[in-house]
Amino acid sequence: MMKKRMLLPAVAAAAALVLAGCAGGDDAPGGDVDAPGGLQIDVPDVPMLESLGEGEGQVNIVAWSGFVEPAWSDKFTEETGCVVNRRVAGTSDEMVTLMRTGDYDLVSASGDASLRLIAGGDVAPINTELIPNFGDDIVEGMKGQIYDTINGKSYGIPIGRGANILQYNTEVVTETPTSWDVVWEADSPYAGKITAYDAPIYIADAAVYLMAHQPELGITNPYALDETQLAAAVDLLKQQNAIVSEYWGDPAAQITSFVGGTTVVGTSWEVLRKLSGEDKLKGVLPEEGSTGWSDAWMISSQSQNPNCAYLWMDYTSSPEVNGAIAMNFGMAPANAAFCELSDEAAAHCEEFNATDEEYFKNVWFWTTPIEQCVDGRKDVTCTNFQQWTQAWLTVKG
Repeated sequence: MMKKRMLLPAVAAAAALVLAGCAGGDDAPGGDVDAPGGLQIDVPDVPMLESLGEGEGQVNIVAWSGFVEPAWSDKFTEETGCVVNRRVAGTSDEMVTLMRTGDYDLVSASGDASLRLIAGGDVAPINTELIPNFGDDIVEGMKGQIYDTINGKSYGIPIGRGANILQYNTEVVTETPTSWDVVWEADSPYAGKITAYDAPIYIADAAVYLMAHQPELGITNPYALDETQLAAAVDLLKQQNAIVSEYWGDPAAQITSFVGGTTVVGTSWEVLRKLSGEDKLKGVLPEEGSTGWSDAWMISSQSQNPNCAYLWMDYTSSPEVNGAIAMNFGMAPANAAFCELSDEAAAHCEEFNATDEEYFKNVWFWTTPIEQCVDGRKDVTCTNFQQWTQAWLTVKG
């Protein structure tokens, strides 16, 4: 989502990820590690809310734009008495920084922020028994994932997900691309017209490409890179740097670039293609697969309004409200029951592959890189987010 990195906060936050312990293993995209157990690592022992009490009268939320809107928050206040105070954040790093102030009860975190928050003791495990709407209708692919499930404890209530697609201008790219090679290889016919995502987590996109085209590197999870594998990814990114016209972190600027013709092919989100209003822009999930994002509500370990926070997580997990958020932002909803509510809902779910687990099996959801290899290897130390941040600076430099 809208997560261009703020590098100094990112480096500081990454220090919390030097964790001891071991990770289980499974090489399936999305990073299942013996789901629903998730990762097995040492993290701060933060207590979980055992029972609900009376609402405190308010809830303070850090969220992506479009996640907390009067269309559904006003009704929530009417039903519960909890006034919703929203702070819109533009990056994952901003969310991490804000949550560490202790001023907010909830955050709509993506996988590139969630492990940082868990490792820092900034969020608490969630008692899913207190959230009735977190049930069988929540799509399986958003439960028990390594980016928000640690030591068998859930730290996130799913909101929605999406893939980082390959977007292209059909007036210039006249044949549907089947591979990411059009944005990675030095001899791309679209050199100088290519856009790439501006963030350290984009290193994982290079790793996905290398998994398919340089299997001898032994990469089985793009977020579990040892030093040799990280170096190979950086080399590929530097090669790409020579043919990239621009890097994007601002979605509006990315849309303008495509519409204006400055770029004709590159990484995007389905919602950006849709918002462009241009029929000439199409998107595809290439044969190598892709990275992606999955967002979840996480509750602060310092929450002053935990009852209202739990009420909000349950309310927004209902088919109607979860679907409203998904449609407003442009993503696949977490609650599959939404897809049965109307023809409009069904069409949205089809467009965003909401219940198509085969589609999302080819998507590696953002996961904060840590020293414990999330691919299950125990004989090496993997590179962490701080190292990825430093590596990204060398690519851009």
